[in-house]
Amino acid sequence: MDQKAIKSAQTEGELTGGLQINVTSDIGFIPIQNATITISYTGTPETVLERLETDSSGQAEEVQLSAPPISYSLTPESPMPYSEYNVTVEAPGYEPVMVSGVEVLPDVTAVQNIQMTPTETAQNEEEFIFIPDHTLYGDYPPKIPEDEIKPMDETGEIVLSRVVIPEYVVVHDGVPSDSSAPNYYVNYKEYIKNVASSEIYATWPASSIYANVLAIMSFTLNRVYTEWYRNHY
Repeated sequence: MDQKAIKSAQTEGELTGGLQINVTSDIGFIPIQNATITISYTGTPETVLERLETDSSGQAEEVQLSAPPISYSLTPESPMPYSEYNVTVEAPGYEPVMVSGVEVLPDVTAVQNIQMTPTETAQNEEEFIFIPDHTLYGDYPPKIPEDEIKPMDETGEIVLSRVVIPEYVVVHDGVPSDSSAPNYYVNYKEYIKNVASSEIYATWPASSIYANVLAIMSFTLNRVYTEWYRNHY
């Protein structure tokens, strides 16, 4: 939408949300200048809504896109509270990247970071990233139940000597008992940010967001402090 279209939409009562796209190389996180970005609705990918270009910092100008009423994200069992968009990025010397399912909520700005692979090191012609439904909206299986009291008959240190904030956390891509699933080392701050983005909406009151982020941090540090999953890594 251009500024004239945004004002027209707002006049007619249509809500919008912001989308900020940052593009870097996956080698060295170098900003990619002059990358071409195409935005479309996920449901109608052939209809282009916006075409953008990144600056010397790898950032594109923030755009305003159509979004549902804010009440949807504040009331349980409401219709989908966000709009979904496809974002395609192309740049000379890099393999194209397409992200499907970028979520835009009303009155807040979504930030989508995209990393591109240089053509000389790429293995695929185009990278496709699919963002699944938000956990508060999608239909997901229940979490695996856990014993409140952990067996103490295993060898090794059970509890660390003190609580520490780790630089990285190990994310096991599978159920705890599946030793064949890969492990990924994720920066602690990035992990907390990604979990928060997946479990809460940015439209919630600030106090609710703070409370949920503190709960996520406390849960994560408890798992690190007690070495809860030590047998599976």
